[in-house]
Amino acid sequence: MHHRKLGPFSVSAIGLGCMNISMGYGSLPSDEEAGALFNQALDNGYTFFDTAAMYGMGHSESIIGKYLSHRRNDYVLASKCGIFRNEEDVTEVNGRPEVLKKTCEESLQRLNTEVIDLYYLHRIDHRVPIEESIGALSRLVEEGKIQTIGISETSSRSLRRAHATHPITAVQSEYSLWSRTPERKMLATCRELGVTFVPFSPLAR
Repeated sequence: MHHRKLGPFSVSAIGLGCMNISMGYGSLPSDEEAGALFNQALDNGYTFFDTAAMYGMGHSESIIGKYLSHRRNDYVLASKCGIFRNEEDVTEVNGRPEVLKKTCEESLQRLNTEVIDLYYLHRIDHRVPIEESIGALSRLVEEGKIQTIGISETSSRSLRRAHATHPITAVQSEYSLWSRTPERKMLATCRELGVTFVPFSPLAR
């Protein structure tokens, strides 16, 4: 397995996206099947696992916490915040600092870990200045609950504003033969700022 530099980490060039074990396309595996898959992936050299609080509303994180916590030092863990189920049980983009902090605390419990290596702002809440959202994540870095900060699906302008608030380690966006949007500006902006670009759905889902 080839490796890539991701901020302070070295990760397998191909990571394992953990969305489809709790939502997404086709039938869902049992928790035991998902746990076996995660361990087999780790055995085969995959060392970058990507999940999110909204994947199955915590289900994906819980499976990782149950089946991989005993091998926590063997992989780099990424999760995401910023998409939240509100009191009306409606899923919404919410980047308020108190919501991000609460989401992180809940994710740490589900993941059965003391720290998340890369924590993405899953989507930007345009009702909240990005400086406030990234500022909240920077405080989580200071508290030792996350190591680095990323953003998923952002513009070059928002990335620059975020990076000026706290160094951004990674940007994650869809990039495939069918989706070339990052080539317009994002790849060049990441190169300029020293931010790693992490493509998702490279085989177009």
